[in-house]
Amino acid sequence: MSKPSRRKSTMADQADRHELYEASVQDPETELEFVSETFESLTGRPLVSIREDFCGTANTASHWVAAGPRNRAVGVDLDKSVLEWGRRHHLSKLTDDQAGRIQLVCDDVMQVATEPTDAVLAMNFSYYLFTTRDLLRGYFRRVRDALVDDGVLFLDAFGGYDAHRELEESTEYDDFTYTWDQASFDPIHHHMTCLIHFEFPDGSRLDRAFEYYWRLWTLPEIRELLDEAGYSEVTVYWEGTDEETGEGDGIYEPAETGDADAGWICYLVARK
Repeated sequence: MSKPSRRKSTMADQADRHELYEASVQDPETELEFVSETFESLTGRPLVSIREDFCGTANTASHWVAAGPRNRAVGVDLDKSVLEWGRRHHLSKLTDDQAGRIQLVCDDVMQVATEPTDAVLAMNFSYYLFTTRDLLRGYFRRVRDALVDDGVLFLDAFGGYDAHRELEESTEYDDFTYTWDQASFDPIHHHMTCLIHFEFPDGSRLDRAFEYYWRLWTLPEIRELLDEAGYSEVTVYWEGTDEETGEGDGIYEPAETGDADAGWICYLVARK
């Protein structure tokens, strides 16, 4: 009698969802370049310390401490297992000096107490998980208290008429395909469910690798809540357009008007 054959391991079985996320979603070098240059242009001094809220694997915070001998970072996230992944895969690769300038904190951003930093970053639309005005205003106030006197809060935001649709968008990389899935959208409350899936050359899939339950905030709402939270100045940085391709050129500058694109991503910069 023959032995039952073992199921062959697929690429999805062997995949690490955090590695895939970092490869397809994050670009810490470009993000930190914008943050540091914008901070210095606003304050007249170099950026030294950052707090990365909803930091996940602390990829950005780790890049920051590695980028300069004075740079310091705090990463805050509720998920202990993801922070431990970051310790194994990022902090372990830092020098002793660099590792001594980064602190990972497992806590709620609405309750955590940290030393004041020059800048707080809440990127990848993470703050969209606050689905009421009171909650989001409360978060902005907590962050303002966590900044030094000339500190700056950096946010990203997305929108456009495609943001209100239920759709899937796929992007091919060398070893996998990334799919952004806007699985549901409620136009009354602007609540949405967004998923990330990954597919591999052998046909295997990693479905629902990440799940998000958000409110799709508009730029006027975010700016109003930042004003109500006490920030002295709130500026939208809009991406320019490449004349040859008609696509975004990766250069973000202050703007009071934007284009009615199907999909856009911008930064909001709020000075304490």
